[in-house]
Amino acid sequence: MNTAAETNKTIKGAEWLIKESQSSETFTSEGFGEEELMIRDMCTQFVNAEVWPKLDRIDSLEEGLMKSLVQKAGEQGLLAAAFPEEYGGLGKDFITSTIINEYLGGAHSFSVAVAAHTGIGTLPILYFGTEAQKQKYIPKLVSGEWAGAYGLTEPNAGSDALSAKTTAKLSEDGKHYILNGQKCWITNGDLHRCTRYLQKLTAISLQALLLSGEWKGLPTDLKNRKWGLKDHQLFSYIFRMRKSRLKMCWAKLARDIRLLSIY
Repeated sequence: MNTAAETNKTIKGAEWLIKESQSSETFTSEGFGEEELMIRDMCTQFVNAEVWPKLDRIDSLEEGLMKSLVQKAGEQGLLAAAFPEEYGGLGKDFITSTIINEYLGGAHSFSVAVAAHTGIGTLPILYFGTEAQKQKYIPKLVSGEWAGAYGLTEPNAGSDALSAKTTAKLSEDGKHYILNGQKCWITNGDLHRCTRYLQKLTAISLQALLLSGEWKGLPTDLKNRKWGLKDHQLFSYIFRMRKSRLKMCWAKLARDIRLLSIY
């Protein structure tokens, strides 16, 4: 038996719940390396210097403040950990990404804006986008130049994406999609430069359309006011015969779900 291999073994996730294991096999924060401790401290310093002193201004929804904080986080590399270096990311492991999420996680509305940006706003492009989409969008998203958002929920369709009623129909000349419907509760809806909207192209085919802020005329409804996490702003978008110029960039997401770029 290879004793060294057994000693260095680390179980995955919460495997200790379902299998016999030793405490030495469970990864804890005491196992952080020098670089991971440095990133942890950088996150703590960022929150203490940039977020906590501005909480009153954040809660009063000061125009442009959240956008500037997300951009500053991008300048320090806090948005880039999970993304490969060829797209402007840092190419770090899952532990490093988790450290950033944990130590930014207490930063009130800011933590929600960052989590939505790096998670549902950007990662799906990395996982499912075409190479052209990755090259175009990810560098600007991980740097903080652009902010990402995700439009899923509708007034009559929550997490059940297949119940979406918003439609995108190809024009007769095949050059545009015509969007009709409504999306609501969109985190970073006012910060976005790159938003994915799930909508139906046919009665049975659900697609993710990737819209960038370059597309003029993206309609923004009023902010949805909330009791807590006030500058975690949620927006609604209403599409009524909105014509969007289409560049055919397809990527398979799952069965009958695809990702397109709209310009």
